[in-house]
Amino acid sequence: MVKLADEDIRTREVLDWHGLHVCHAHLSSCSQKLRIFLALKGLDWESHEINVGRNENLSEWYLGINPRGLVPVLIHDGDVHIESNDIIQYLDRTFPEPRLIPAGFEDEVAALLEHEDDLHLDLRALSFRFVFNPRGEVKSAEELARYATAGSGTVGKKKDGRKDVEIDFWRTLNAEGITDDVARSAIARFRSAFDELQERLGQDTCLLGDGISVLDIAWFIYANRLVMAGYPLARLHPKLGDWFEGLAKRPEFAKEIALPPPVAAHFDAGHKRDVEQGKTLELVAGL
Repeated sequence: MVKLADEDIRTREVLDWHGLHVCHAHLSSCSQKLRIFLALKGLDWESHEINVGRNENLSEWYLGINPRGLVPVLIHDGDVHIESNDIIQYLDRTFPEPRLIPAGFEDEVAALLEHEDDLHLDLRALSFRFVFNPRGEVKSAEELARYATAGSGTVGKKKDGRKDVEIDFWRTLNAEGITDDVARSAIARFRSAFDELQERLGQDTCLLGDGISVLDIAWFIYANRLVMAGYPLARLHPKLGDWFEGLAKRPEFAKEIALPPPVAAHFDAGHKRDVEQGKTLELVAGL
């Protein structure tokens, strides 16, 4: 469980916040996952939206509550929790009804969520290559320098290395973009993971039987992002495609994947360029 120690927190005002507060970003996959979870739980929470497109997550204020600079963050009665999967597991224990981690499956779910988290940088790489289509530097040298030095730099009172991994990703993205080789490797890992999920589904409607669990929420968001990138989910994994379409019709899920028209238009324009240049995800990966 990634709960920050008092010494890790530089933005001290949040220690006086009462109730559930969530710092999140609109298109962040981890934020989408948490918001679906909160909706299915029926929990009331106060929203603090962080504009990651403007790098508000790299501000002194935000790095003062999450030294890693990632979203989302949960503040519950002054306690600061980071990492979305840990937040979800914490909330399911704290507010057990309705249960979204079935009793007896806690260890299995934790392991499967860790497997999902291992693919997060792959998801980000494919998102920037085939969905977001940024032009120019995503994060400037000045912003990355601030990222490196702001905040406590510790998690659990120990020096944290996750920020270095993040900074390396952004520097590489600025310098090289997402190359075909990087994209192909990421797609291959997702294809393998989706094969495993399809086998797990079997004849069930959800990944842990017939009831929605946190696994369905987490993998739905990943599947949606891959579909947005052009991954042929229904063709390569038909059962998983049916599972995805079924969840997408539920209001809690549909709300999260709906795009504002200007954002949808930007993504569509990027996909059109990929088609014209023969650089779609399917063509790059040979699918």
